[in-house]
Amino acid sequence: MNAFTIRDIENLCGIKAHTLRIWEQRYQLLCPKRKAGNHRIYDNNDLKCLLRIAFLYHHGHKISTIARLNEKEISRLILTLTREGDSTEIFVNQLTEAAIDFDQDMFDRILHNVILHMGFEKTITRVAYPFLEKIGLLWLTGNVIPAQEHFASALITKKIHVAINGLADPPPPKEKSQKVILMYTPKGEFHEIPLLYMRYLIKKNGIFTVYFGKDTDLEELEYYCRQKPVTHLYFHLVTRLLRCEPEDYIKKIARTFPDKHIIISGWLGSSLRYIPPQVRILKSLEEMQAFAEEK
Repeated sequence: MNAFTIRDIENLCGIKAHTLRIWEQRYQLLCPKRKAGNHRIYDNNDLKCLLRIAFLYHHGHKISTIARLNEKEISRLILTLTREGDSTEIFVNQLTEAAIDFDQDMFDRILHNVILHMGFEKTITRVAYPFLEKIGLLWLTGNVIPAQEHFASALITKKIHVAINGLADPPPPKEKSQKVILMYTPKGEFHEIPLLYMRYLIKKNGIFTVYFGKDTDLEELEYYCRQKPVTHLYFHLVTRLLRCEPEDYIKKIARTFPDKHIIISGWLGSSLRYIPPQVRILKSLEEMQAFAEEK
């Protein structure tokens, strides 16, 4: 059972802490436990309840009306709203609930149904990414609920691997000039999902990729590039590297591979002050998708 502060709830539900306190006092929506210092502490059930209330509130329902509804009535109203319009937010909330409870069957079932409903690519960009952002993963570096992050990340990763394996393999390169992209995350970077999704998009476009995965040493890249032709090095940055600063790493990799195109995505890449000439920064999901479609 997790213990969430009111700030955690604010970040996860999108409701200001001040507003949550007013709701508690005026409508008796929840009675969170208190710890030393009289600070509010919320458990898993509190969070799940507030996610549903926040969904209705964000979709125009008055809190005074929501407060009069029981759990079944709230669920029915949410179901009505998801049928009438964009249901991505409720899917994100449902995945969050399943992750909080470590409910693998539920998480898999929700993800499977969303893929059937929206297609794989929209599921990743419009549901999985916002979900991962919501619990402090992917673009954010803070860990609100670390155990749930690892649990959810592994299940999403499995879905992306299935999608990648379902694509036809591009033919191996026959000429040195033919585009070959070596994909990895640097040593100390363990967030792999955006990189895997890019591999899916690039493979879909018929480009040959070599995948080294996460937490890769520079020496491993050097060894491979001496043995096999590579035109592009692609990596994704979310967290600050453990062994050196990102800018120092990029300068080093540019010196080590002066003849390669170096492609960087991830929010941390957008904050770099110095960019070597052969380095290209993909600053948004749209730019990442556009790169994947280049021949």
